[in-house]
Amino acid sequence: MAFALPVWLAVQDELLGHSEVDSGAPCCFDEFDDEALFQVFHLTRPCIAFIADSVRTRMREVALKKPAQSVDAMVMVALNYYAHGLSSADVQQRVGLRQTECPAVISTVSGVIAGMSDQFISFPQMEEAKASVAFTTEKLCGIPNVLGVLAPAHFKIRASPYEKDSFRSFVNTLGYTSVVSQMICDSDGNILSVEKCCVGSTFEQEMWESSFKGREMEEEQHGSYWVIGGKGYHLSKHVLTPVSDPTNVKETRFNAAHAKIHNVMRTTLGSMKRRFRCLMQLGFAQEGSLNKKSNIIKACCVLHNIAQKFSVPPPPATGKIERLLPGKQHLVAVEINPEALKARQELIDNHFSVDSRSEDALSTRVTEEKV
Repeated sequence: MAFALPVWLAVQDELLGHSEVDSGAPCCFDEFDDEALFQVFHLTRPCIAFIADSVRTRMREVALKKPAQSVDAMVMVALNYYAHGLSSADVQQRVGLRQTECPAVISTVSGVIAGMSDQFISFPQMEEAKASVAFTTEKLCGIPNVLGVLAPAHFKIRASPYEKDSFRSFVNTLGYTSVVSQMICDSDGNILSVEKCCVGSTFEQEMWESSFKGREMEEEQHGSYWVIGGKGYHLSKHVLTPVSDPTNVKETRFNAAHAKIHNVMRTTLGSMKRRFRCLMQLGFAQEGSLNKKSNIIKACCVLHNIAQKFSVPPPPATGKIERLLPGKQHLVAVEINPEALKARQELIDNHFSVDSRSEDALSTRVTEEKV
């Protein structure tokens, strides 16, 4: 889960306890019927109401000066931008904003929602929570002791080709300019961690080694659990990568299971980009000044988890789901940690051998016949 149920209920109680703020002012979202509301914001009415209350509470807590617009109006402009990558003239007219005023409102709301990540994006900390996440993952793919899927999430940007060095730094392995964030999600597609906002050419392994979550896991702060990583990561005691050249059936089985759980991140990012089309093109970016892009990405991750909690489906797919980028490989071969190699091999031998799978299948058939 993206955050535990007690935390979710506590947040709801906190918001309800402060619902008197701005009460008396009509909600500008009430002007939309449910169908139009989803078309304009890609969210449902209860979900939007919760988001607006969350932003209102957060703005009071961080003691921001009273904005010229109501919180509902500011949230409306921001959600409309997230959903379509621009602020529609209809929404601007409804809230009484000029087009030139919208970027400042979007930047403010994005910063506030990104700051809510401590409430709505959480990596499992307690042993019970870790065991629950690992159990759910094992049910999906058969790999035990996995807390999440680790991947670089690339988002297209525009960069000036006249600044050649800076431009090249944004070019990723597929040849387009992007920024990249490190993400971890669980098997249900909840975002558990989002860190960094780097230029598109950044190596995944370098992001992992310098990230807070990477240091925590490699320093054994989360125990003997794995995260699933693609070919751009190095096999370690806590990053489980596929076998490069499988030589037998059990390694092939393991790689298939690895691909199945790794594909959850692809689906999750595809769902996010369908709901929040601003992530398809984040606009102009400059190296060394990526905070605003980072806030938008984090804000969309927070909103994604909230939408998950409210069971809001994403808009229908209009094309192919964007695939995860292939890992950026270092030119110099990296020596594999022998302990990590041994641990992966033991996992494969214990859970993906032909005999053990045959025994499991036989046991399942016998149980079904008894039933």
